[in-house]
Amino acid sequence: MKHTPALDALVLDELQRPHALAGSALVAEIRDRYRASLEALLFYGSCLRDGAEGVLDFYAVVRDYRSTYASRVLAIANAALPPNVFYLERGGERAKLAVLSARDFARAAAPRAIRPVIWARFCQPFALLHARDDAARAAVAAAAAEAIRTAVTRGLGLLPADSAGVAFTPVALWTAIFRETYASELRTETDASVRGLYAAAPDRYQRALAAVLDELAAAGRARVAREGDGFRVDRAPGLLSRRRRGRRALAKAVSAVQLVKSAATFGDWLPYALWKLERHSGVRLEASPRQRRHPWLFAWPLVLRALRRGALR
Repeated sequence: MKHTPALDALVLDELQRPHALAGSALVAEIRDRYRASLEALLFYGSCLRDGAEGVLDFYAVVRDYRSTYASRVLAIANAALPPNVFYLERGGERAKLAVLSARDFARAAAPRAIRPVIWARFCQPFALLHARDDAARAAVAAAAAEAIRTAVTRGLGLLPADSAGVAFTPVALWTAIFRETYASELRTETDASVRGLYAAAPDRYQRALAAVLDELAAAGRARVAREGDGFRVDRAPGLLSRRRRGRRALAKAVSAVQLVKSAATFGDWLPYALWKLERHSGVRLEASPRQRRHPWLFAWPLVLRALRRGALR
């Protein structure tokens, strides 16, 4: 696709904005932990978006896994099924830290990615807390712009179409994108939460959408026309693909394996998982001391209760 300056400028502007967390003890610990291997540190999620209290969400983009870990097992696990996920505490702050190589980060932002885990997160606004140099910053910006392109082109296939194509508003497209990506990740979100993602930065999402549609038109992949407050996109070959059922099933299967792997690196993960479940679905479940000590043996009744109450799908 022919890239236009508008999308790159939007992403670079966001990444150049300073954030107070860049100077925090927690960020300093992450930088010290990965030292020369750390290419960039990204901050995303509800704590950034809403200023809410809770567990901060970070992504460490590293040069490669071999130089990142002293443990060969962790390096192999990260390469086999990225990312590795860890839990950190420092100075009263708590964080979930995912580790991904720069190469895997770029691949996961692209349209061929099986799972939406990267492009679904980084098509949204995020903060760049650290970059090794200008080249690392440019690589993150390129991946973020690609994540937006992936989200929009995948999202067009989610919308109702007629013989001429699809007509939609920006809010309809972006909420369809967020709803589908949550469903692919074994995560349940209320409609209010999904709408809230768009409502947090509607002007930004509208600018990003317009930039991608301009690129599609410039590349000859689609005819794009304004219709009232929205757009109409024609049925260009391959652009409005609806082959998502098999893709979602595969993404869910990989996400299930990823959850098991993350549990091995996260530490005391059950309380965090239940907190996230309540936050995203409204369903509150309490773990007993025995379930917290031995979750793989005794926490299965919580999973069954979550399924019965619709907190997991």
